[in-house]
Amino acid sequence: MKRRFRLRFLRRWVPYTHHIPTTFHHAAHMKAPLDTAPSSPTDQRSGTAKQPDNQSVQQAGPYTGNHGSNIGSHGSLAHRLRLFWRIRSMALTVLWAYKLRSAFVIAAIALGIASLTVIIAAHDGANRRADEITDNFGPDALLILGADITNRAVGQRSYTLTWNDAQRIRQSLPGTYLVVPMQAQYDVSASYGNNKWGVRSVIGATDNYGESWNWPLAEGRDISATDVEQGARVCLLGDSVAKELFGDTSPVGKSFFLNKIPFTVAGVLTPRGLAGGGGNLDDRIIIPLTTMMQRFGVERRYFRALRIKFVDAERMDDNVINLESLLRHLHGIREGEPNDFTILSAVEVQKFLSMIKGGLTIFLGITAAAAILVGGFVLANLFYLSVSERMREIGLRRALGADRNAIITQFLIEAVALTVIGAVVGIFIGLAMGQMLARLGLIEIHLSWKIFSYALASATAVGLIFGLRPARHAADMDPIQALRGGD
Repeated sequence: MKRRFRLRFLRRWVPYTHHIPTTFHHAAHMKAPLDTAPSSPTDQRSGTAKQPDNQSVQQAGPYTGNHGSNIGSHGSLAHRLRLFWRIRSMALTVLWAYKLRSAFVIAAIALGIASLTVIIAAHDGANRRADEITDNFGPDALLILGADITNRAVGQRSYTLTWNDAQRIRQSLPGTYLVVPMQAQYDVSASYGNNKWGVRSVIGATDNYGESWNWPLAEGRDISATDVEQGARVCLLGDSVAKELFGDTSPVGKSFFLNKIPFTVAGVLTPRGLAGGGGNLDDRIIIPLTTMMQRFGVERRYFRALRIKFVDAERMDDNVINLESLLRHLHGIREGEPNDFTILSAVEVQKFLSMIKGGLTIFLGITAAAAILVGGFVLANLFYLSVSERMREIGLRRALGADRNAIITQFLIEAVALTVIGAVVGIFIGLAMGQMLARLGLIEIHLSWKIFSYALASATAVGLIFGLRPARHAADMDPIQALRGGD
């Protein structure tokens, strides 16, 4: 195979050597000066030198006459493009001749690019999901939690919000138009006929739960004030619960058992998917808060959270200050003492999600960079090995007229070709991995042209950076030593 490869190499390179000025061409011109070298005994006896005819001058090579004009014409753009195209063809021929070595480089680069693809897709997906969570939270809303979750002291109570707090906020806080107290139970069993499902969370709330969370209904109605006053056994179903219990049929108006207590479905919420922590937002049931207190034995005086919406979203900073001052007064907290509650706004949620995304991006970025660098080192080592095995080829090319730039260009083309192919393979591997992780619910991915542009740019940079030194090493070889195989 090596013999066939050398023959193909000679067919490609030798016909083009007359375009390149070499020492051999200059030697041919300097061998017999036209005014000193006699060409026959007759001429020697007569003491005159035979002048070469036009045909012999033309056969002497392309460098008769004005060499400067030839070099200038050879430096034209068309000539350089032809030379580059021929070098590219030779580079691809070499890659095909050394298939196994090329496959190793492609595999190493593909693994690094696959990691980069997953990271970019996951990062973009996390950004989009963070924006969705922030929009769903609402720029005009606040969520108050019992206890200070940022500084949990030993023995601190989690239930600090009361019915009196909710009533005073409705009456005294300027700009408030919706106040919804909430309580929760987790991992509650539900059944409808032969279908059973473990509901992740059952939430007790007052009327207008859907409106308070900017959560429209797919069908049916929301919980009303009458339901709350009467402690009615009605509920709203999340999309996942509705599908698990009722399949594709409409559940509105149908009854099922929740903790062996019959409930009637009043409405179904539209799907929202995964939450920021990976939980399923659609795996929930909403019932009247009074019903939860009566049927599930939860705390009657306190509740866990309070959802508040304001008329003017532009004055949220003032609303937070006013709310904090009111709650500290209602809870009898003295100056200098910490709050026994936590106020969350859309801005706070965005900051929290940005912090999580930043740490995740740094960790995954370091991982991807390490994987790509490993691929680059594999490429450099294999190219050094390739240079040592192809010394005679390099020496032959230098002897036939190839300059340093031609050798460097060929090796860089080989390196970039392998890394770009590895990038394409890695993109498909990364997309497959991302889809698998998304189906498992571990991450949410978002596909964009950023993936392809970053992957190809990274692969090209790796090929140029890690292929340059082996290329220079090959170009700096002494042609004589290279032809001898380094002996």
